[in-house]
Amino acid sequence: MTFNFSVILLVLHNLFSFCVRFGAVCVLPRRHAPAVAMTWLLIILFWPLPGGLLYLALGSTELPKLRRERHERALSRLRQSVGHGSFCPEPVLADDLASLVRLGTKLAQWPVQFAQSLDLIDSEEALIDRLAGTVDEAEGNVYLLYYIFERDAVTEPLFRALVRAAERGVDCRLLLDDLGSKKFLKKGAAELEAAGIRIARALPLSRLRRTRLTARFDLRNHRKLAVIDGRRAFVGSHNITEATYGGKAQGRRWEDLTLDLTGPVVGQLQGVFLEDWYVETDEVLRHDIPLEAGATCGTYCLQTIPSGPAYSTENYQRLVAAALFGARKRVIITTPYLIPDAGLLQALEMACLKGAQVDLIVPLRGDQFFVGNAARAYYSQLMDLGVTLHLFETDIIHAKTMTVDGRVAFLGSSNFDIRSFALNFELNMALYGEAETARVVTAQERYLAQSRRLDERAWRQRPLWRQTVEGVAKLLSPIL
Repeated sequence: MTFNFSVILLVLHNLFSFCVRFGAVCVLPRRHAPAVAMTWLLIILFWPLPGGLLYLALGSTELPKLRRERHERALSRLRQSVGHGSFCPEPVLADDLASLVRLGTKLAQWPVQFAQSLDLIDSEEALIDRLAGTVDEAEGNVYLLYYIFERDAVTEPLFRALVRAAERGVDCRLLLDDLGSKKFLKKGAAELEAAGIRIARALPLSRLRRTRLTARFDLRNHRKLAVIDGRRAFVGSHNITEATYGGKAQGRRWEDLTLDLTGPVVGQLQGVFLEDWYVETDEVLRHDIPLEAGATCGTYCLQTIPSGPAYSTENYQRLVAAALFGARKRVIITTPYLIPDAGLLQALEMACLKGAQVDLIVPLRGDQFFVGNAARAYYSQLMDLGVTLHLFETDIIHAKTMTVDGRVAFLGSSNFDIRSFALNFELNMALYGEAETARVVTAQERYLAQSRRLDERAWRQRPLWRQTVEGVAKLLSPIL
């Protein structure tokens, strides 16, 4: 009897594929929420061997034990530090805002805090100019934490200011995401390190190999933060790069917003940097915050909301949803990437049902194929809920903001998508009060003026092939 070798290989392949599929059915529903489990099962059903390997590389969102332990130790130490803000009385807020503050404190573990000054920066050039000037005035330390950090014609003044600061003895430290800042870390970091500037990599890449400190390669530190001397902080959605990102999207500019803050809240933001620095380097830095004689706590009320897989729940998503459930009059949201989960969709629906006008501003043309198509797949559903969609026409809206009834605002690095809520390390600020929120609303109204309302009838008549592509991308949205 003779055996056909190709037949044997085919039988073994089919047997192994069946085992992978069967194993996936047994394991995935126990490890993931239904939407995520179904997405992975769909991939493995149609593509069992490569899909199984892909799941092994990207399926787990759990952080390595060492990273989780360092996160908890850092938070415990920071809670006891002077920079946590206990020296200022808790502000008196209306009941609905006080309830939201308590929820934010429980979720993010930072209480509401004051700022003495609050300014909103809306251009890359203005941010770099102000940041470089502040670094030139630094006396003690300069801490920068960014996802993308590039040296170009726009950012060059900041690089020169950092070198000057290091030369006069200022402690300058950069914590940069290893993927987002890969180009600079490979080609430009050595020059700054030679000038005495400390540079550390956030979530270092490991070629899909998990170590005691590294997780899956697509879990990234997406935060954007600068803290100088514990007195002044810049936090928002700007990366350190010129606004077209090297002409990435046919020369269009990324439109971003960054808060320029002084006052006690800066101590919280410095704490976020120190926590991330400790997790990545195992180095404990002092958390001394200078208190000037006669200084007041300030009048602006803010809350620091760091989020990411180190937290037990998707804390920023929960806070955003809670604010939407309380909406009565108007909600404005700006985001470049919109992939809502069931909770966010329900919160948006409730805001509309309560009579609030919900305006959502998204880019007319995005820069990511799958994410953009997945987002567009939700447009019809959002319009059915009562949300009004506006397409930002001129450039790429990259500011991530939400305002509710002119009394609450959210601004920071987190997109309104599943990845930002669940996978990336993000940093956002909640602003409580009309004066605080008004500045964000002004920027949002400017974005609305540069957008056109999406026509529902025309949208539903788009070509079938486009709807099909969007539908396939939507199936993958729980893991994008």
